[in-house]
This record gives sequence, structure tokens and C-alpha cells, in this order.
Amino acid sequence: MIEDKTPQRTSIAQLGEFGLIDHLTKHFEIKNESTIKGIGDDAAVLDFQNKKTVVSTDLLIEGVHFDLAYMPLKHLGYKAVVVNVSDIYAMNAKATQITVSVAVSNRFPLEVLEELYEGITLAAKQYDIDVVGGDTTSSQKGLIISITALGEADADDIVYRNGAEQGDLLVVSGDLGAAYMGLQVLEREKQVFQVNPNNQPDLDNYTYLIERQLKPEARKDVAEILKALDIKPTSMIDISDGLSSEVMHLCKQSTVGCNVYEDKLPMDPQFINVCEEFNIDSTTIALNGGEDYELLFTIKMDDFDKIKGNPNFTVIGHMTQESEGIHLVTRANTKIALKARGWNALQEE
Repeated sequence: MIEDKTPQRTSIAQLGEFGLIDHLTKHFEIKNESTIKGIGDDAAVLDFQNKKTVVSTDLLIEGVHFDLAYMPLKHLGYKAVVVNVSDIYAMNAKATQITVSVAVSNRFPLEVLEELYEGITLAAKQYDIDVVGGDTTSSQKGLIISITALGEADADDIVYRNGAEQGDLLVVSGDLGAAYMGLQVLEREKQVFQVNPNNQPDLDNYTYLIERQLKPEARKDVAEILKALDIKPTSMIDISDGLSSEVMHLCKQSTVGCNVYEDKLPMDPQFINVCEEFNIDSTTIALNGGEDYELLFTIKMDDFDKIKGNPNFTVIGHMTQESEGIHLVTRANTKIALKARGWNALQEE
């Protein structure tokens, strides 16, 4: 007897909306004391007591933010959570709850949504957050994911974008540009596959870059590390649209200028090698790549001794008077005006 290897395809329509929600959300566990009531009523009930509530929301749209040709559904679910909780961590807050809404076309069977929710469940576990609600509906165009993240923080701990002052040091966590180059590798392999579907890509030399693109991690640890070092950032933002864009956001909100030093930009060796392979300037990508989900923040000059030598952080520049402008100081010690060339979701093709 020949075994049928055809993957199972269960029509979403046969479950109905409430049956689908029950099916997809049955594995979510409640972990936070602030969650009084999660999924299962008209609304979630949360109690943050004397803490401030931090809220952020993001949309991910097929064909704009992700390509299912190379983005596994489980990874997509995981990443959708990460990009949202990263915004909560950028406020120096603790992420506690999310709501998940999905619009899906009839080309997707139930099994595909199960994979997506597997990734969401894994991320919820990894980041200790509760999934407390959401919605499912049909879509004419493919897959759309909307996640709202909530978090909590003491009022004194919250860090905004507008607190940087002249003389503050500009610091970044992790390394830059790898996610963008991971995307370039995946796009190249997609083109090769379209020409020859029998061609199996060899991605061994690109593992770090591809992981940074397909399964990024949010920097939940940064707030804890800074607290242990007795440092409160003066301003902070997450790097989703590219370093140059985020630096400009901080400068605009804080009414300061900035010097960023090219030779201080942290880059992974694999990233540098692949930039050379693609004949792309690594500094340009480190400045403009986006989707790194690292945290960019400013600290008082007095805190330099506490942070220097810490492997999690790199001081990449300092804030100046607003009138001095926003510049990259090159290795040759020339100043170039920094421009926001990062991701723009509203840019026309």
C-alpha cells in the first residue's frame, strides 16, 4: 500500500470564526499577575495597579513586510511578536500581554495558521507574555497580521526619545546590518530557485544573517543589564528602520545634533564577508539596513566607566548642539551629513 504524502488541508471555513479562535488559542498560558482575564470573554481584563501601561501596535502585510517564498510560517509568527515587544523594551518597560489579529485568504488551510500560531506560542513563552485577545477575519489579498503589545513600568523607569542632551554618549546593543544582508541572501536564492526549481541552496555560510532576518530576537535583557549597571538611559529607541533613521528620530525629539563614528559601528564578521561578496559597502548597510531590533540609547558621559568594555554594548558616537547637525565621522575623519535612507513603508516602488 502506497502511503499518501499529501499534506492535510483543512478548510478554515468549516470551523467558523469562533471555532477557529478556540482551535488556535487553546495552547496559550497565562503567566503575568496583571492578566486577570485573557481570551474567552468580550474583552480582556488587566490590572497594572500602580504601574504605567505602555502600548504599541504593528501591522505585517504579505508582500510588503514578508515573503512566504522563504519565510516559514512558524518563523513569521515568532517574528511578528518580536517586532512588537521590541517597542515595549525600547521604552525601558516589561512586555506583559499581546493581542493577535489575523486576516487570511481562502488559499490558506487551517494547517498553515496552526504553524503561524506555533511561532506565536513559542515567542509568548520565550518572552513571558500572555496572549489575551485578537480577531480573525478573511482577506482578499493574502495574509495580514496585526499585533498590539502591552507592557508595564514604574513611571520613573520609562525612557522616551526626547531626553538626550548635548554631551550624552550614543550607545547601541549587539551588531548592525546583519538582518538586511540576510534578506539579500534569501532574495538571491529565491531568484536562483525561480530559474531552476531543482537547485537546492547552500546557506551554511549565511546562517547568522538568515537567522537575524527570519528569527530575530528582541533585547529583553538590555533593561536588566542597565539596571544592574545602575544606568538609566536619557533616551532610547529600537532599530527597526535602520540606524540612521533612528538616530535622526532621537535628535529631532531631543533637539540635539549627533556625531556617529564609522569606525565604531559594530559589525559581525559574517556580515562583513557577505557585504564583500555582494560588493556592497558595509557601513552603508550598517547605517541603513533596518530590522536589527537592537536598542539605540543615550547615556550621561558620567556613566561611561560603567558601560565601557561591556560586550553587550558599543559606544558609537555622542550628542552635540542641534546647530551642529547630524553627521557620520568617517574613518578618514571627514564629516558627512547623515541621511535617513532606511526602510520607509509608504515609499512607492
